[in-house]
Amino acid sequence: MSMWFAVLHVLGILSLTCCTFGSDLNVPTPISCGTRAVDLPDTRQIVLCPANCTLWSLSVFGSGVYASISSICGAAIHRGIIGLSGGPVEVHGLQGRTNYLSSYAHGIQSQSLSQWSSSFTVARTISLPLEVSSQTSSSANVASGAAKKPVKKTVKKPPPPTTANRDCPVDMALLLDGSYNIGQRRYNLQKNFVSKLVAMLKVGTPGPHVGVVQTSETPRTEFYLSNYTTAKDLTFAIKEIPYIGGNTNTGKAILHTVRNFFNPDFGVRRGYPRIIVVFVDGWPSDNVEEAAILARESGINIFFVSVAKPAPEEMSLVSEQDFMRKAVCKDNEFFTFTMPSWFSTNKFVKPLAHKLCSIDQMLCSKTCYNSVNLGFLIDGSSSVGDGNFRLVLDLLVSIVRNFDISDIGSRIGAIQFTYDQRMEFNFNDHTTKDNALRALQNIPYMSGGTATGDAINFAVRSLFKPRTGPNRNFLIIITDGQSYDDVRGPAMAAQREGITVFTVGVAWAPMEDLKAMASEPKESHVFFTREFTGLAQFQQPIVRGICRDFTEFN
Repeated sequence: MSMWFAVLHVLGILSLTCCTFGSDLNVPTPISCGTRAVDLPDTRQIVLCPANCTLWSLSVFGSGVYASISSICGAAIHRGIIGLSGGPVEVHGLQGRTNYLSSYAHGIQSQSLSQWSSSFTVARTISLPLEVSSQTSSSANVASGAAKKPVKKTVKKPPPPTTANRDCPVDMALLLDGSYNIGQRRYNLQKNFVSKLVAMLKVGTPGPHVGVVQTSETPRTEFYLSNYTTAKDLTFAIKEIPYIGGNTNTGKAILHTVRNFFNPDFGVRRGYPRIIVVFVDGWPSDNVEEAAILARESGINIFFVSVAKPAPEEMSLVSEQDFMRKAVCKDNEFFTFTMPSWFSTNKFVKPLAHKLCSIDQMLCSKTCYNSVNLGFLIDGSSSVGDGNFRLVLDLLVSIVRNFDISDIGSRIGAIQFTYDQRMEFNFNDHTTKDNALRALQNIPYMSGGTATGDAINFAVRSLFKPRTGPNRNFLIIITDGQSYDDVRGPAMAAQREGITVFTVGVAWAPMEDLKAMASEPKESHVFFTREFTGLAQFQQPIVRGICRDFTEFN
């Protein structure tokens, strides 16, 4: 049979070559059961599949959207477009993608494929009303008594394709409940609701990108952000997701998504808010708090959609009774959404879509690593010396390595001071981590006196006072001696401007001055060592202190 299949495949290609040249797009082109989409000369074409293709071993890769090396007729059967008797199929060519998913449908087992250069979808052909010919027969004229004027029925144009929602630039993982608790019927209703939600969001570049993870005993990534970038393709893919069953291990699914889903290799876009939308029918089987903490620390906003939440008499069965409050990004009611059941859910689509696109309220998108301005005030006085000055810079470099420096993330600026002040670079000069680290390492040593108070005033006026954006401001002062001017007044003024101050003293720096300049509580914002070689120990405590202050502030 395999030899006959190969012969039919070749005949199908020859048929395409002969029949498609100059052919009408609406006239189906006969093909063989084995003809692949890659064999078609046009990206959009109507073909005619023969009968009994199910008798052959057809290669099909993907679900809903298929790799172009798939059999067209096999994909059409898998999709439910045609049956045993064959028939016309409309083929739409698409760009290539990654992660073609396998599934079983209508007697066809499709295969998975990691990547291919082009794709296609199949659809039923639309039967258009035929134009009435002006050459009516004489018998018809006799029967009617007079020739009727030809009637030309117009075909309604299809609506224009939906454009991406530019006002909703988010990367979103939908965690569908695939547990035994929801059951097959409600699972299908859930997929219908999610399909409507996707259409409302208007998926596409540069708008929202959506992927799906199914929650069950063991979570499964159904597809990633980059697999489907139009609402139509995404809707097809969602409808093809098979029901798994198992326990509702929501916490496990959140952990899986945080660790494996939001990866640049799978289409995550830099600077876009990241969202996990968790759908739960009833209640989770496992603990969600640990997973939610990891998500928040990773800058991911968790929304929790609860359907048919537990009744009072069922609460004794719930292991973590305040699971919604623990799971969401912030317990402020914005990140929770409830529906009484999966029936009559149309009225909930628009309100949920509106929430998911309200990026100004995505509080967990900002973390201490990607949303701070770090200003360094560096003592360059004569008592420091060039060798020790390098040790100071080593500490600052080790601090900066922990942060996500970019034009849309954290930024750093540096001032060196003696009696005078010198702006080494401001927050806008270096917007990549490599450039910022290089600039920090190459600061030349000044040498001179020590006027720390004037330097703080200069930093507030020249580094922080120009518009620094929404980032939280931090000033880290490193000095090794007594200042010749007042430090308390300038430091208090800086703190009133919303700047959190850390002080690092070395050798002869007075503890009284260090405490006077530092923010409250003093014990967690003041660091001191007798030797410059001891500065390295402060890297982690300072980073932890910045993150602690950032979290408490937000």
